[in-house]
Amino acid sequence: MGDVLDRARDVAADVLLPAADEVDATATIPEGHFRALADAGLYGLAAPSGLGGPEVPFEDFLGIVETLAGACLTTTFTWMQHHGVVRGLAGTTNTALRERHLADAVRGTTRCGVAFAGAIPQPPKLWATRVDGGWRLDGVAPLVTGWGIVDLLLVSARDAATADADADTDDDDDDRARVVSVLVPARAARGVTVHPLDLAAANGSRTVRLDVDGWSVRDDAVVATPTRAEFLAARHAGVRVNGCLALGVAGRCAALVEEAGEPEPAAALRKALDAARDDLDAGLADAARMPAARAAASELAVRAAATLTVAVGSRAIVGRHPARRLAREAAFTLVAAGRPEIRSELLDALPGS
Repeated sequence: MGDVLDRARDVAADVLLPAADEVDATATIPEGHFRALADAGLYGLAAPSGLGGPEVPFEDFLGIVETLAGACLTTTFTWMQHHGVVRGLAGTTNTALRERHLADAVRGTTRCGVAFAGAIPQPPKLWATRVDGGWRLDGVAPLVTGWGIVDLLLVSARDAATADADADTDDDDDDRARVVSVLVPARAARGVTVHPLDLAAANGSRTVRLDVDGWSVRDDAVVATPTRAEFLAARHAGVRVNGCLALGVAGRCAALVEEAGEPEPAAALRKALDAARDDLDAGLADAARMPAARAAASELAVRAAATLTVAVGSRAIVGRHPARRLAREAAFTLVAAGRPEIRSELLDALPGS
């Protein structure tokens, strides 16, 4: 799969990196970025070969995300949401839905985003109530990336019929509580109020909050109805993928530290980067290790950005040196796609960094 990695490196070097500061300054991702990703075959990475995907090993997928994130975090953060929808469509039992959307999603002619954050907390922020012929959604989808950029949105909400199972957090309750995931057009609808969010970094991702009051979704839009335990287990690999954002930022900082004439700090950062990557990979097999590994990756990104600021001196705070953007992007990785257990690890780690 080296060919896919090479194409990702080319897109990163030739398209994303040269425009990264402009994307940050204007909070706008050029349409050409998404076309370049599609032309390189990078929208269908999560699809199996039998359904049009390139059968990319997960290790290579992680390398692609890290490479792109080191070039332009904003574009990568928006694009990476797409793969959750591709995986959902590839695995759904709703064959009509898969046949309608998967091929275009793999090609990148249909772009997709996800809204998982409403279903994850305990208690949830977004509920799904069974009605005749479908579901009614109510509550809040706190962070929805790509509004106005993507065509389809995979929205997950907690099944209100399993509300009693959410009374506490016992494992048995996770087995009874269910999540309803639906694929809907990413546009305004009756019962949906859109609130744009002003992000400190990756603002061009057009991340919004959706306040939902009676959003009607038909049964034919349902992708899956896993238990909460199954839903969270499926998100575990996503924590590793989100760690690529921190690794990408740290790697870009290390490269710029070396360019600034500081090879020894750059080498130390790269050594720490390799260790952070190994720890995240180990967390895939041992879930108990993942929160600390994910926290360590973001802590490294912050440390790398601080090292870059010192290495380039006043250029980091005067003018438009990438150090300014990377410092905010490093901070972004501290909280983006975070979990309470990752936050706890960070609060323990940062004071002694």
